[in-house]
Amino acid sequence: MKLLISKKFDDERMKMIENLGYEIIFCEDRKLKNTPEINEVDAAYVYYYTSRLDYTQMKNLKFLQLASVGFDHIPKEVFKERGIYLSNNSGGYSIPIAEFAIMNVLNIYKNSKQFFENQSKSLWKTDNTLLELNGKKAGILGTGGIGIETAKRLKAFGVETWGVNTSGRKIEYFDKVFKSSDMDFVFKECDIIIAVMPSTKDTEGMINKDKFKIMKDGSIFMNLGRGNLVNLDDLEEFAPKFRGIALDVFDKEPLSKDRKLWNIDNLIITPHNSWVSDRNNDRLFDTVYKNLKSFIENGKPEKYVDISRGY
Repeated sequence: MKLLISKKFDDERMKMIENLGYEIIFCEDRKLKNTPEINEVDAAYVYYYTSRLDYTQMKNLKFLQLASVGFDHIPKEVFKERGIYLSNNSGGYSIPIAEFAIMNVLNIYKNSKQFFENQSKSLWKTDNTLLELNGKKAGILGTGGIGIETAKRLKAFGVETWGVNTSGRKIEYFDKVFKSSDMDFVFKECDIIIAVMPSTKDTEGMINKDKFKIMKDGSIFMNLGRGNLVNLDDLEEFAPKFRGIALDVFDKEPLSKDRKLWNIDNLIITPHNSWVSDRNNDRLFDTVYKNLKSFIENGKPEKYVDISRGY
C-alpha cells in the first residue's frame, strides 16, 4: 500500500511505519504538488501544505492524516463524495493550549503585565488590586480535549468549572455542562469565559456584542479556539468592561497592524502560539501511527472526523 509523507519522523519511527506494510513516498512539505507517483497513493500524511494538492487527481486516496486540528482548508465535498477518511491531530495540542489558558488567567488576575513594565523602569511599586483564582467560576466553550485539559487544571486552583457542548452531556472535570442553546446563562454567571470550540457554520461569529453585553463587569474573556468564533469589532467596543482579554487566534492572520486591538491596554495578544510544545511531536507520531496501523489492518483509521459536523 502506497503512503505519501510530507514531513519525516526520525529514522526509527519511519521504520515503524514502513514495517506496517507501507511503501513510503516522500515529498517535502513545501514542495508538494500532484505527480503521477503521488496521484497513485492510497493514504497520505500531510504536515502543513495540504492545499497544494488537488485531491480530485488522487483517484486511489482513501485516507488523509493531518498534523493540524483544524481542517477548514480541506475540500470537504470531495472527501464526502468519495468517502475518503480524514483524521486530524485532535487532542495533540490540548495540554499546551490548556497550560496557555492558565497562564493567561493568572497573568490577568495577578497583573503581571504591569509588574513587568515596572521592572523595565526599575520601579518598586506595590499593587493591591490582585485577585485570587480560587473560588471563581469558569465557563469553557467546548468540552473536547482542550476543554477537558483546561478544566482539569482550573479545578486544581479551586475553580468551579462549567462547560458548554451541543448536547449538554456530562463530561469529566466539569462541575456542570450546558447545551449550546443555553450558553447565555454561562456568559452571565461566570467570571471567566474561555472559548475553545471548533469552527463550524453554527459557531462562526457566535461570540458577539449580545454575549459581551451580558458578561460580568471585570470578567475575563479568552479565545484559544478558532478566530472566526468572535466578532472582533464588537469585542473592541466592549473591551473596557473586562478585567482582561486574551486572544491567540484571529479571523485573519497575521493580525493587521492597523487593528485597534493592538492598543487595548487590558488585552493580551499572542500570534497563534498556544499550541507550541516540546512534546508535540511525540503525541503527533502516536496519533499518526495508530491511525495508519488501523487503516492498513482494518480499512479505516482508528479515529477520524465527521466532515459533515465539522469535528
